Amino acid sequence: MPSVFSLSLLSMTWRSGAWCLLALMAWALLAGCTSTPAPRGEVQPEPMASGELAQSDVNRMATLGMRDNLASLFLLMDKLYRRNPQEWRKGGFSSREAAMDAVRQALEARRSWPDLALADKRDIAALAVALDPAFAGDRVAAFTYGLGDMLITAHGGKTRFYLLDGLDAQALYNAARNIEIAAWMLAQRRDRAGRPLLLADEITAQARNLSFEREFGKMIARVDLLASVTTEKYRRAVVSYVQNFVGGTLLQFLPVQAVTAP
Repeated sequence: MPSVFSLSLLSMTWRSGAWCLLALMAWALLAGCTSTPAPRGEVQPEPMASGELAQSDVNRMATLGMRDNLASLFLLMDKLYRRNPQEWRKGGFSSREAAMDAVRQALEARRSWPDLALADKRDIAALAVALDPAFAGDRVAAFTYGLGDMLITAHGGKTRFYLLDGLDAQALYNAARNIEIAAWMLAQRRDRAGRPLLLADEITAQARNLSFEREFGKMIARVDLLASVTTEKYRRAVVSYVQNFVGGTLLQFLPVQAVTAP
């Protein structure tokens, strides 16, 4: 007949094994949750390119941030055109897609936008024109162009960044504030009749659409983060050098057996 001590030990062993089993099941469940694509998609890595060999971590972060911010900008443009279809017709385009392609090409080539060329407006000046009640052109195109030109200007006029490229943290910080101002102006500016210059977010008794605000928030967060990282660029370079130096000296495999003389 087993002793009380044996039964107690057996019970403790069973409970320990049960807890271990539960812990393993929980870990497997969490691992499955983190590796399974979400119902709304999954993260898409950019294809590997040879140019990445000439990019630091900050360069790579800036490049990906610019890619995502331009994607957000054209998503906002598409949404604005859908809510304000009269705008792309002002520019004489055959469709909203044609208008979007024209703005994208102008930004990529760093050309001025036709509606703003006569006044030679770019950057924040173009944004001011786009949200001026007196402006009679395509507001969506002018707004998108002005915001995109301001963003690229704040990044030194580039959309891809390499080892010899430098970023101005204050210019990036100012760009994030400009996006905030542009979002506020888009929501607040009215024409003489009191109607919004452009329809964007909507809050009514029947609907609540804040998708524009969320997309602007993503852009602001990306630029602010890059500004903060840029201020630490040289400090992190020194820290990395020290870490590599110390690690190279101390974190080495040591011999485990004596070397005998021949």
